Amino acid sequence: MNEPLTDVTDRRRQALGQWSGRALDRAAPVDLRTLAGDAGFRRYFRTGTTPPLIAVDSPPERTNPARFVAVADHLRRYGIHTPLVLAADVEHGFMLLEDLGDQLLYEQLDEDSVEGLYAEMLSELLCLQQIPPVGDLFPPYSRELLLTEMRILPEWLAEKLLGHTLTDADRQLLEKTFSLLLDSAAEQPRVLVHRDYHSRNLLLRDGERPGVVDFQDAVWGPVTYDLVSLLRDCYVRWPRESVERWALSYAAMAESVGILEGVAPETFLRWFDWMGLQRHIKVLGLFPRLYLRDGKRGYLPDLPLVIRYTLEVAGRYPQMEPFADWFRATLLPLAEQQDWYRDYRSAGDHRTPLNKQSR
Repeated sequence: MNEPLTDVTDRRRQALGQWSGRALDRAAPVDLRTLAGDAGFRRYFRTGTTPPLIAVDSPPERTNPARFVAVADHLRRYGIHTPLVLAADVEHGFMLLEDLGDQLLYEQLDEDSVEGLYAEMLSELLCLQQIPPVGDLFPPYSRELLLTEMRILPEWLAEKLLGHTLTDADRQLLEKTFSLLLDSAAEQPRVLVHRDYHSRNLLLRDGERPGVVDFQDAVWGPVTYDLVSLLRDCYVRWPRESVERWALSYAAMAESVGILEGVAPETFLRWFDWMGLQRHIKVLGLFPRLYLRDGKRGYLPDLPLVIRYTLEVAGRYPQMEPFADWFRATLLPLAEQQDWYRDYRSAGDHRTPLNKQSR
């Protein structure tokens, strides 16, 4: 008989506290206070030490703590401020990390701050994309992997969350759409891709370079992937005109340092738009999977903004219009019946940073 999950996690938390105490040469276990985790299977705790540290429970059967340590070290060598790994037991999945603080980019963004903060984060991205590959540490963001990600939508959003049984015509339309997006991704220069470079994984640090977390799934892939992750963030939206201006400004910087060779603005924006569409199609399946499989309901209220991005971008390209029409006719009416749903057409409007909401 399997041990209840809560018993397993409680036991691992206790073991993590004991291991942390030994790693810090303390006589007693370290007091651990729960922090919000990421979308994976790792759990994070702030220690009651001075200075505070971050203790990580990274179950080795579900995660790869050794790779986390290796990627963190490699990025730090090139100036990216990932958390310093102070101690690690990769066999049992325990780590002690530098605490980068609580100032998430997400909490500081508003209409007044966004230009300066995004300039800082785009500069950091430029540094990240100039890091060279090393051995097989960063696997390719292959066509197969990108396709597997998009196929999460029909399984987890359409069928499992919304209860829609896909027809053969549905599947053919989706596979044709996916193929177009994959062809566009394949046209792009390849760089190091963080894979989740957005406002909840970037931390402000009082005049120092930003902290970068949730980097352990980094790959070698399309140049626009992290750019669109930041500028079409699943948790915050900015006007199209601003987003495109930022994207083209970044393209000019990337060209100046040799990441890009001369590319027409309309080509770059199509790469950017279609890469974002691939990512948002993935997220439309990922957030329901996090809820249905992993019990993480907190992502569902962010689905309307992802729907908005998806339909706005798809509706601007004739090749993508059949997909947009199918989504509106088939999935949107079912989504509108869900308790998490709100009108996607206004999702992401009226941005107020969290640090100002209670004032």
